[in-house]
Amino acid sequence: MKVYEINVVCGKGSTGRIVTDIYHSILENGGKCRIAYGRYKADTSINAIKFIDDLDVYLHAILTRLTGKHGLFSSKATKRLIEDIKQFDPDIIHLHNIHGYYLNYKLLFEFLKEYDRPVVWTFHDCWPFTGHCAYYDITGCDKWKTKCSKCENFKAYPASYVDSSESNYQLKKKLFTEIDNLTIVTPSKWLADEVKLSFLKDKSTKVIANGIDLSKFNPLESDFRKIHGIENKKMILGVASPFGKRKGFSDFIKLKELLDEEYVICMVGLTKKQLEKLPEGIIGIERTDSIKQLAEIYSTADIFLNLTYEDNFPTTNIESLACGTPVLTYATGGSPSIIDKTCGRVIEKGNLFETVEEIKRMIKTPLERQNCIIRSKMFDRKLMGKNYVLLFEQLLKEKD
Repeated sequence: MKVYEINVVCGKGSTGRIVTDIYHSILENGGKCRIAYGRYKADTSINAIKFIDDLDVYLHAILTRLTGKHGLFSSKATKRLIEDIKQFDPDIIHLHNIHGYYLNYKLLFEFLKEYDRPVVWTFHDCWPFTGHCAYYDITGCDKWKTKCSKCENFKAYPASYVDSSESNYQLKKKLFTEIDNLTIVTPSKWLADEVKLSFLKDKSTKVIANGIDLSKFNPLESDFRKIHGIENKKMILGVASPFGKRKGFSDFIKLKELLDEEYVICMVGLTKKQLEKLPEGIIGIERTDSIKQLAEIYSTADIFLNLTYEDNFPTTNIESLACGTPVLTYATGGSPSIIDKTCGRVIEKGNLFETVEEIKRMIKTPLERQNCIIRSKMFDRKLMGKNYVLLFEQLLKEKD
C-alpha cells in the first residue's frame, strides 16, 4: 500500500503532527508513504517534499488579499506537486488542509479526477464547503448550506479586501463533487453533521478521532510554578496558536477581572505584540513547538480552559487530559465530545459568569487526574493511525 499525504505543514502544529503520525502508522504496517507540504520545514528522516518556496507562498497570500480567490494561485508549484505524485505512483491520495497559500486546488482536483485513484480527504475545518471561511460560528452564517454570497467574513482568514465567496463556492462545488472516489474523514461527529448539510452531503463520510503521542504527553514534574512565583495560586491554563478572537483571547483578558487574587491565568501561544499588552496577573508565553515544555505546563495547571468560539476537534483538550489536567470548554464544535463528566465540564459559549462559577466548583471539588489520563487513551495516535490504515485497506479492497 502506497499513500501520498498532502498538507500545508509536516510535523509542525496539530495537523502537521497528525500527518506524520499517519505516515509512521503506514510504515509500521508495511506500507510506503510520502508527504507533500508547503510551509516551514520537516524532519529530514521523513520521506517528504516541500514543493513551493517561501516567496511563492507570500505571493499567494498577497494575491488572495487582492482578489479573494484563495487557493487559485501557485500554479507552478502545484504542477511540481502533480509530477511528484505521478512519480511516487500512490494507491491512495490523502488530503488534509489544502488551504494555506501553497497550492492551486483547481489544478489539483482536475488532476485527481483524471488520475482516478481513491482520494481520502480529512477535514480539519469547514473551508472545503464554504466560499471563503474556515469557520462561520462567530458570524452565525449558514449561507454555505445553499450558496455563499455577500460574505460578511471575507476579511477573516484567508483574509481578502474583496468578496469572491460566490464564485469560490461555485467552483469548489463543481470540482469537489466531481471526484467519484472521494471519502471524507472528519475528526468529530459535529463536523460530519455539518458536511451532511453541505454540497458534499452525498459523499461517503467517516469519523476518525484525532490522536496524539501519549508517550510524550503525560504528567511531568517541573519548576514552572516556582519560576513564575505562583506556588500557592490556582492556575488556569489556555493554549492556542494563533491566540486570536476565535480562540477567546478577549475572554481570557476579561476573565482575569472576574477572578480573585488566588487565581492566575497562563496563556501559551501569544505573539510578542500580545505579550506587551497583557494585564498584570496573566502569565504570557509565546508559541512553542517543544512538546516537553507544553506537557510540563499542562501538568502543573489546575484547569485547562478552552474558550474557543470556532473549532473542530481541538487536540489541546486531549493534550491536557493526557497530562492529567481536567478540561473546561465552551460548547463549541467538536470540543465537548473530547471529554465526559469524569474529566471535564462544558459551559455556554461566551458566558464568563458561568465560566467563573464552574472554575470555582472544579477547584473546590477537583476531578480525578487519573480519570483524565484514562479518557485520553481513547485518542492515542496509534489508534488513529490504525483506523486510517484500516480505511485505506478497505478502499483498496473495494477498488479491486
